[in-house]
Amino acid sequence: MALSCSPFISCQRDLGVFAFPSSSFAIDKRCKTTISKKKILCVVSPQKNKSKPCATGSSKIPMTMTEKILARAAEKGEVRPGENAWVNADVLMINDITCPGICGIFNKEFGNTAKVWDREKVVVIPDHYIFTNDERAHRNVDIARDFCIEQDIKYFYDIQDRSNFRANPDYKGVCHVALAQEGHCRPGEVLLGTDSHTTSAGAFGQFATGAGNTDAAFILGTGKILLKVPATLRFVLDGEMPNYLLAKDLILNIIGEISMSGATYKAMEFVGTTIESLSMEERMTMCNMVIEAGGKNGIVAADRTTYKYLEDKTSASYEPVFSDEKARFLAQYRFDISEVEPLVAKPHSPDNRALARECNNVKIDRVYIGSCTGGKTEDFMAAAKVFLASGKRVKVPTFLVPATQKVWMDLYTIEVPGSGGKTCSVIFEEAGCDPPASPSCAACMGGPKDTYGRLNEPQVCVSTTNRNFPGRMGHKEGQVYLASPYTAAASALTGFVTDPREFI
Repeated sequence: MALSCSPFISCQRDLGVFAFPSSSFAIDKRCKTTISKKKILCVVSPQKNKSKPCATGSSKIPMTMTEKILARAAEKGEVRPGENAWVNADVLMINDITCPGICGIFNKEFGNTAKVWDREKVVVIPDHYIFTNDERAHRNVDIARDFCIEQDIKYFYDIQDRSNFRANPDYKGVCHVALAQEGHCRPGEVLLGTDSHTTSAGAFGQFATGAGNTDAAFILGTGKILLKVPATLRFVLDGEMPNYLLAKDLILNIIGEISMSGATYKAMEFVGTTIESLSMEERMTMCNMVIEAGGKNGIVAADRTTYKYLEDKTSASYEPVFSDEKARFLAQYRFDISEVEPLVAKPHSPDNRALARECNNVKIDRVYIGSCTGGKTEDFMAAAKVFLASGKRVKVPTFLVPATQKVWMDLYTIEVPGSGGKTCSVIFEEAGCDPPASPSCAACMGGPKDTYGRLNEPQVCVSTTNRNFPGRMGHKEGQVYLASPYTAAASALTGFVTDPREFI
């Protein structure tokens, strides 16, 4: 596969440290910009307790962050890309739609009286098909509850009263956002989850990836998984972030550049001054969608921003790792952020990249703001900023689905800067949006027909979610344009796909 260079990317094989045959990845020879080998310096949080010595301490071979984490988890001095290693899991996350299958496999293979390897390292989070009258969806949660009671799972975020999610203090919402908010994401660890967007947690400087039901059942019984060490692609993003861009634009740009198969079973490491300036929630957005490029995992080095976020989330000790200066990368890409414009991914693929301003003739039927990718507090604050700046009302139904209970509360309690004391909920009401819905995955993955926000007709939707395949949000003939919260809000105001620079 050959890559052509867009106006805002330069790419290079680093011949000094390139360790793989040229046939494995071809880079267009027109990309000649030199990428400096600047070492990324991060200050390690001084207040954290010391953890066990790193297994890679005696290694003399430079390694990437991903390689170091897997080496430590495999209790080996070093690992190399392509090598298979038995890795110890630090956290296993299971959601409602996968738990019944996993429980069945676990009981079949380990026995009906078997116990999980560590009741405190398993996190079960109902989130996908929750607020529906579908009894089969309810049964998923019932089976998960029975299993967690039987196994005495410490972290089961249950829901029983669906008529009022606030009556369920343990219920959180979308698993990937809840994992971060509840302190289950920590630098240097291995987090596995039965959902492909588990990659979100790589924002914390950890190895995080999805696992199938069979693998998850095996982890439940042993605490281990056999993994092939991925090679790493490094993405260098430098420059001050323009006020009209969000992380969603950056990752859509990358996916559009390398395609949905451009990072197949590769680690995607994000570095540069732009990445360093991003908040944790924006870094989560970046890592969330690496799977849409085929990536095995995404990762951002832990720094002061990471440690600050974790201060009130976890008391567990952790040990960050950082890529060595001479670590081997399969390829490096450098992006000039000043050249990036607001983007959308047109139907029916996340790599079908287009400039938002070039799609301003696309009439839409609705806007959806939510999901693990675009339903975090900062995503709604961004949308509110656009509505506030415009002073107008939306022209199409606009659905708001907070990712978690905490996000839902934030919409009603946190004031939007420059609003004169208004919260997101007030701004959304004044703009004519639907009231914020119960926190869950909702229509991101379609779900039963009574799922809030689901496309039950062949409509056109601008969405902050992560996938726009046929039928992804419901109707097989629906058309989904993936966009940032800025672009989604701007589009709601006009009824067409709209560049947010029209309002901000």
